[in-house]
Order: sequence, then C-alpha cells, then structure tokens
Amino acid sequence: MGEKVVADGFGPSDRQHYRRKLQQCLAGLARLLAEKRFDRPRNLMGVEIELNLAGADGLPRMLNGPVLEKIASADFQTELGMFNLEVNIAPHQLGGRVFDRLAEEIGTGLGYADRKAAELDAGVVMIGILPTLAQSDLVFENLSAADRYTLLNDQILAARGEDFTLDIHGVERLLCTSESIVPEAACTSVQLHLQVTPARFAAVWNAAQAVSGVQIALGANAPFVFGRELWRESRPPLFLQATDTRPPELQSQGVRPRTWFGERWVDSVYDLFEENLRYFPALLPICDEEDPLLVLDGGGVPRLQELVLHNGTIYRWNRPVYGWVDGVPHLRVENRVLPAGPTVADVIANAAFYYGLVRSLADDPRPVWKRMTFEDAEANFDAACRHGIEAELRWPRSGRAGGVATLPAVRLVLDELLPLAAAGLDAWHIEPADRDHYLGIIEQRCLRRVNGASWQADTFHRALESGLDREAALAATTRRYRTLMHEGEPVHTWPVGID
Repeated sequence: MGEKVVADGFGPSDRQHYRRKLQQCLAGLARLLAEKRFDRPRNLMGVEIELNLAGADGLPRMLNGPVLEKIASADFQTELGMFNLEVNIAPHQLGGRVFDRLAEEIGTGLGYADRKAAELDAGVVMIGILPTLAQSDLVFENLSAADRYTLLNDQILAARGEDFTLDIHGVERLLCTSESIVPEAACTSVQLHLQVTPARFAAVWNAAQAVSGVQIALGANAPFVFGRELWRESRPPLFLQATDTRPPELQSQGVRPRTWFGERWVDSVYDLFEENLRYFPALLPICDEEDPLLVLDGGGVPRLQELVLHNGTIYRWNRPVYGWVDGVPHLRVENRVLPAGPTVADVIANAAFYYGLVRSLADDPRPVWKRMTFEDAEANFDAACRHGIEAELRWPRSGRAGGVATLPAVRLVLDELLPLAAAGLDAWHIEPADRDHYLGIIEQRCLRRVNGASWQADTFHRALESGLDREAALAATTRRYRTLMHEGEPVHTWPVGID
C-alpha cells in the first residue's frame, strides 16, 4: 500500500475489470514460476518497525507529519495513525555480524528520530500498543493525512456496512464500537522479511507459521488496549476486529476474515495468492495499464500491480510478497507476528531467533508441518497471544515415538528450539559472537519468564499499589518504559516499578 492511491469511487465495472486483471496476474505468476524466472538465492533479509509518538507525559502525540518533516529521511514514513511512524531498514545479507550491524543502524536511526521529535515535545516509543492510547484518540480525525488511508478506511467500512465492534475478553474486558479502522493504528509491529526462491518458499512459510505462537510467547508486548488489561499480546484480536469487513451474519457463516492466520500448510507460493483471489473480494480495485501476459510474451517481467495491491489488503500473519527490483522478480516471506520493542536489543534477538529457527525447520528432512496439524499451530498462536510467556504450546515429540505434546513455551524454547535456532544461524554463517549474544537474550527471557508484556503488567500493578489511579499508573508505566527503552538494556533486565 506504500504508493499514493487516489480514486473517486468504484463501480461494478471497476470490480469486474479488476477481477479479470487479478486472474491475469495469477496466470502471469504461474508462468514466472514455471519458467523459473525468479532471482537466484541471495540470503537477503529486511526489517520494518512501526513506532508510536508520545510526549514526556507518556500520552500520544498526533504529530507524525511535522515529525517526519523534522526527520527528513526517506527511511521514515507515515503509518495509519497520526501518532505512528514506520522505519524501513535496507536489506542485508544474512551472515557474519549482520545482527550487530542491524542493531547499530536501528539504534542510530531511532535515536536521531527521537531527538528530532523532541523538538516538537514528542518522542519515539517502540511498543506493541501504547498503554495511554484512549478510545477518543482513535477516531477518523487522527487518521494520517494520506489519500490511501482514507480510501482504505472508506472501502473497509463500506464492505462491512456498519460500525466496527471491538470485544476482547482478557484479564479485563473491552467492549466498544468504532466508526473507522483507526483502532488498527494502535497495533505497532516488527516485520521481518526473508527473500526465498520459489522452491524454498513453501518450506519457509510453513516453518514460519509453525513457530508464530512461539514468537508471540517470547515477544508479547501489548497487554493494554484503551487502558484495559486484556491479552498479553492484544494486537491480533484488535487488528482482526478493527479491519473486519464481515458483519455478524457473515461471521456466523464462517466467511474468512481479512486478518487471517490461514487454514492449511502449503505446497507453493501460488497456493497463497490463489487463496487471496478465491476468498477475498477487492477492497481497492485500482487497475494498472500493464497486461502481464503480453509483457511475458514479449520476454519481459510484469510487475503484477493488481496482485500486489490485493495482497496488501489481506493481513496474513505470514504474508507472501512478490517483489520486482531492476527487472528481476523475487519472492519474500513477510513475518508480521511480532510487536515492536521493547528495545533494539530485544528486536534483534527476536529476529535472530526467528531467522535461525526457520532455517533449521525448513531444512529438516522430517518437517515439523508433517508432524503437527495446522490447527495446533493456530491454537498455539491463540494461546500465546492470551498468555504470553506463560503459555503452554503443542509441539511434536522428538524421537520415533511421534505424537504431539503440550508443554510450557519456555521449556520448549530452552530444551529444543534454542539449539535449533543456533544451528540455523550457523547455517546462515552468522558469527558465533552474534549468535550467542542475541540467542542469550532469548534464553534469559525464558529463564526469568519476563518479556515486554509481563514487565508492563507488573509495573502497572505496582503503580496502582503505590496509590496512583488507573490513568496515572498507565502514564507512569509508559514514561518508565520509554526511559528504559532508550537506555537499551534488554527487557529481562528491567526492574519492575515506576522509579
């Protein structure tokens, strides 16, 4: 969705034309796959981080336009809400000391952005959901000033035909309505990209799906929505409900939501794009002039713009990406599972664990997706969102006996998955110092049973016990979080409390 989109409205002929173009794009993708036209293996990875703007008081600041003018860097862009920014890190090749280099680049960029934001009485906060966001902050008037956001909001609302209902049962319950998709902007995440060949795509995507619950259990960092304590990782249910084009009747019929875990392991990247066309009507039926099949007939490579745009309006937690650079197409798995934060060190540790673990699982001659059901993977995702680092997860037993066991996430990681992640990083030729440092952060989180969500919740309750009311406790928690985030020590070392 990153390009400027302008439209005056769509009629039936626009949608029919767009559907035909999507089918042409899908046929073009099939030909590209059959003709082996994709980029060679390059071991490229990339990172995007969504950020919040908050003042010294811990409250959100609706200032992304002025802050971006101050930052004046193409690496930083708007996001859906006026209190959001996004930073995009240039692709890096996996290997050597890449994680230390990434940590330095991200830390330098965030530090610069925070200093520029301070000139406007704001600051950068890297967190899954800002605890001080109120329902009154998430209204249409605080949608970022870009045509594509307004158009997306209008089309999702038109498809739904009524206000959005937000109903999340957790430690407490949130029940409210929204007239726009702006509550989605509360959810700020880290997206991890991995470029893969067509032959490797299915194995990498399946592996990423299998470990999504583990990622959330370790990295949960969003326990509050509108001041209510809900799930340890409240982004997925909030994102689903804030973008849900289905009125209750269609939900009852089992129509699939656009924010979607999926429902099966796949054999090819084609499976996912084909599902996108089969299950989801167009939200933004904007057609490009390119005829992808004519381009292929002429020996060229199509951009498949309609397919790319449609794919960007379907919010899979592991999304297939078709890219095009210098006339050469490539494929990526975009892992959208993790919340932002708490620190740069934590973000890089999460990335190292993910890239290492996915490499090992994708290489395994006995794939994990052949030994556990997709339903177990989805149930793990749900359990991890609800319970965070205290979650219990289903995982295949090692050895020949087979079967699936239920065990604490921290035990699964310490006993089985950390060694696999280390082996995967070795296969990427990551330097042992990088490997041991960042996986050591994951290990300590498990040993201490601490992540961003548990720290936020414990600090909030400590603030309440000190005599602060709810709003003051949330603000104090946010201020303390922001201070420790910028100091940069990983979250498992943070002292609980607001002092």
